[in-house]
Amino acid sequence: MLGTIVNTGAILAGSLAGMAAGKRLPSRIKEILMQGMGLCIIYLGMSMALEGEKALLTVGAVLLGAVTGELMQIERLLEKLAEKLKNMMGSASPTFVEGFVTASVIYLVGAMMILGCIDDGVKNDPTLLFIKSILDGVGSLALASSLGIGVAFSALSVFVVQGALTLTASYMVFLTEPAVLAALTSVGGILVMGIGVTILDVKRIRTANLLPAIVYAVIGGMLWG
Repeated sequence: MLGTIVNTGAILAGSLAGMAAGKRLPSRIKEILMQGMGLCIIYLGMSMALEGEKALLTVGAVLLGAVTGELMQIERLLEKLAEKLKNMMGSASPTFVEGFVTASVIYLVGAMMILGCIDDGVKNDPTLLFIKSILDGVGSLALASSLGIGVAFSALSVFVVQGALTLTASYMVFLTEPAVLAALTSVGGILVMGIGVTILDVKRIRTANLLPAIVYAVIGGMLWG
């Protein structure tokens, strides 16, 4: 759990710094920060997606995941959770929900999170999650400067989901199989690109509704492998 605790702290610290800087930074600086982050996220997602060796598996997992997530209305569930948190704290920020959902999906999608949890839980090696903490901390600064305190509350999502995955990692050693990792990386990369597109205001993609694609990627990787 050490890696998750550090990761949660990095998100909170980055968010607080971002909110403080947001009051002083000109809007054009915040805009270019968000645009730069969006481009970097697309680059990262593309790099991950191109690592996959089974294009048919990747496409199938994403499409099945999209239908499943849309039927489950995962993004709406996240939005309802964010609204409850917003009401609890009495926040009047119109960007609370956007910040919470966007940051939660960014921090919880990707092979680094899964691999980091496996290493931390199975090998007691939090190195990967420490690296992820640095990336998430910088990302929180940029996001919170524009989207506000909702980004800080995404630390709760990371603590719960990432922490739970770390604690159960000893029962998920199959995720280290090469075929499964390749599928996870490729599908995760496509979802990450979706976040980048949304941040750049090209098109709002309900990326949270694509999350079931991760499950299909694992199943497909196991069967195909």
